[in-house]
Amino acid sequence: MFFGFGWDPTLILLIPAILLSVYSQFKISAAFRRYSKVPSRKSLNGAQVARMILQSEGLYDVQIESVKGRLSDHYDPRTRVVRLSEDIYHGTSLASVAVAAHETGHALQHAESYFPLQLRSTFVPVASFGSSLGPILILVGFFMPAFNFLLQLGIIAFSFAVLFQLITLPVEFNASNRAMALLVDGEMLDRDEVRGARSMLNAAALTYVAAALAAVLELARFIIIAQGRSDE
Repeated sequence: MFFGFGWDPTLILLIPAILLSVYSQFKISAAFRRYSKVPSRKSLNGAQVARMILQSEGLYDVQIESVKGRLSDHYDPRTRVVRLSEDIYHGTSLASVAVAAHETGHALQHAESYFPLQLRSTFVPVASFGSSLGPILILVGFFMPAFNFLLQLGIIAFSFAVLFQLITLPVEFNASNRAMALLVDGEMLDRDEVRGARSMLNAAALTYVAAALAAVLELARFIIIAQGRSDE
């Protein structure tokens, strides 16, 4: 976000996040391209892997659905449905197995009331408000001195979106760790295949780290701008 018509020096703060974001997108794209071409020896598709993991944990009432889109995979705690993109649902590659196991890991978190997942779900409404309206309030407060309080209010609102990003990190890392353990214990992957699956999940995790860093640095930038405004 630019303030004023000249160069904003606080934009320098965002450079590390931009670089990491570009790198993380490169890594996840490269990993998916690579491991989507490597078939798993057990020839289990993503849907079968998800079902086997759920059944091993006694979760027979969690549904598995195929959805449109590339890497649109997610777990919906409201309906207790693991949704896998068509490539992952039907695919038997290491990428398909790893992604399906990861999303199923979220279903296991939900079933055992994993605290970070519960906390993240609680923050969804305020995080959505903070990420969409927070920057708008900050912009209005900056350009309209009479409404300077909106600048502070926007920063507070945006801080909830940042907190949501930080809470997401342990949720995603834990789901990946569960996934790898279950794939090995359930003998769905041979041990020499684990490295490829882990590389796929590590690349995906890096995107969450990049998003969290970007949110933290953006918040720091807003605070610096607000402080500069108050010193005028």
